[in-house]
Amino acid sequence: MKKLLSFLIVICCALAVYAQKKQDLKILYVGGSSNYDTFSSRPDSLLLVKSVKERMASFEKMLKRYFKTVKVVEGKDYRQKMSDDYDVTVFDGLFPAIRQKSYLYDDNGQVKDVISPIYFTDDFDRPAITIAELGEDLGRSLGIKSDWYCLCLDADAHSWVKDHPIFKGPFPVKLNVSLQPTPAAAKEYAKISAEVLPDSILMWKVQNKGYATDKGFRVGMVSRPNGYGDPDDEVISSGVCAKSIDAVALARHANFFHWGFSASPADMTPEGRQVFANAIVYISKFAGQRPVARKLDERITTRDKNLVKGMKYTLSRKCWEEYCKTNDEYNQQMEEMKKETLAKKAKGENLNQIEEISLIYQPMKNPSYAMFLKQREPEMYHFFGEETGLYVRYYEINYPYFYGQGFNLAVDEDARELGIPNNDKRLLDTAIRMLEEGKDVEKATRILHHYTLCRFETPAEWRKWYDTYQDKLFFSEGGGFLWLVNTQDKTVPGNDPDDVYGINHVLDTVNVVKVESPSVVKNETDDNNPVLIEGKLNMLENGKQELAIRIKIHPGYHIYAKISDKDPYIPTTFDFQLPEGWKQEGEMQLPSFTQLDDNGTTVYTGECVFRQTFEGKGSGEIKCVIRYQCCNNTICLPPVEKELSFSVK
Repeated sequence: MKKLLSFLIVICCALAVYAQKKQDLKILYVGGSSNYDTFSSRPDSLLLVKSVKERMASFEKMLKRYFKTVKVVEGKDYRQKMSDDYDVTVFDGLFPAIRQKSYLYDDNGQVKDVISPIYFTDDFDRPAITIAELGEDLGRSLGIKSDWYCLCLDADAHSWVKDHPIFKGPFPVKLNVSLQPTPAAAKEYAKISAEVLPDSILMWKVQNKGYATDKGFRVGMVSRPNGYGDPDDEVISSGVCAKSIDAVALARHANFFHWGFSASPADMTPEGRQVFANAIVYISKFAGQRPVARKLDERITTRDKNLVKGMKYTLSRKCWEEYCKTNDEYNQQMEEMKKETLAKKAKGENLNQIEEISLIYQPMKNPSYAMFLKQREPEMYHFFGEETGLYVRYYEINYPYFYGQGFNLAVDEDARELGIPNNDKRLLDTAIRMLEEGKDVEKATRILHHYTLCRFETPAEWRKWYDTYQDKLFFSEGGGFLWLVNTQDKTVPGNDPDDVYGINHVLDTVNVVKVESPSVVKNETDDNNPVLIEGKLNMLENGKQELAIRIKIHPGYHIYAKISDKDPYIPTTFDFQLPEGWKQEGEMQLPSFTQLDDNGTTVYTGECVFRQTFEGKGSGEIKCVIRYQCCNNTICLPPVEKELSFSVK
């Protein structure tokens, strides 16, 4: 009896200790995502529904273990005002948008701008955690820096800030750290920036499952590292992915915490769950904050510390030679496959799709060194030709005066004339003094309007603002190459006037055109429109119909053909909806492709034509849904779905 009583006392004490560990925080969990990859595959709808419920239950169980008050809702039932009643909201599913995604076209039918869907009003300041791609989906309109670099985050973290609070408590964390091979993709990206990475780095496992080992498992998202480094943000950890070594897996920007990993608590490691719980506690401390430096242009180019060194490599003959060598090796592989396929065909054996493609594969021709340079620096090639040193010198001289202009770096001639770097406060002081002295007023005004959000009318107003806040001023490249004031005081001029920087500007001033394609389409690609798609249905002599789909891809970009099991990218697919009485005849004829990496992933570049034959009778519409993902060497754009429709008789 005494032994039993002692045992019960121990249990009660343990339970009491456990109960005390719970944090007195109110947590709202917004669910709706599954544990499946829904970007590159189409899981059964019933499986998705089941998985969503299981995932929500898993989060509810874990959160109730760590926190006293937990509320779980589906995304369809969430409204922004609900977060006002909770300390932290965990977003794991989308909810109704305030405004749907739309496009802004120019007079030629080209996409001039993409208006992201808006999920929050501009004044949303409640602490939030976004899981995986929800960082991009929900934070884009607010300028949160957890943007879509790549949906390619696997299961392990590396390069973490070891003394960060989320690894300290309040829940104790013991990371099982081990030395693992440096991700191959990170090494490839390091070449571009002229970095040398070690063969192995320390890692810890965040989740027990990942896309690389568990086919069809939900993929995590990393954000671009460029743009971080302002007073209102912090990078906490990177992770194993298909991008650079510094791709961001865990980070905070203002009141948003980016948890890039994808697993539910059921598939997290014990330390992963502890760190996640600590992240909730940590972000709760940022209630009432909003981003100061808003990254409204997710593709804005910033000055990389290795920019000049990177140019020395990417424009070198060595880089060109390696490029040609890779092409030659792949051409040889395809030639050998072609021989094997011909032998197989001669025996009357069935061929798979890849073997069929090998029969029509056209070897990629290596560009000359001149063409190699022209493709990478088309404007400067006109001046510098094959003098690589001149390109490098250009970047060295102009580095202090570069600013981001879309995908490119432009030179601020005004700052260069003054000889003052644009990230030096002396530039603002000098411009204001020019106004005060009445010297080159136009240039001074241009500088101040370029690098600040203030629009004062008199030199005295500019001077008062500068003298008052100069100690709090910081230069944000990710926030638009702007001088901003490090404060949460919304009355301070210079940070977020609605008419310049805020969401209200987006909502009220742009002439938005809905998603429908414009009637006029310009047959050109650019960085804003890297992929153009058109189709034509032709009657063949035998009465059958052939659909030819032409995809034009901007130089430097690619879309994916065959995806290796080791890579997380999204392949190009075609789904047909046919009228009654019609059917597909045979397999789609695919264009040639090239190798992307050593994993075996292949890509389409340039102009590609896909052909599919149909046979049948009757009239109606043939619909084709094309899904693809477009990337270049530095960015991967979110997946795109485009529908084409053709009348058939």
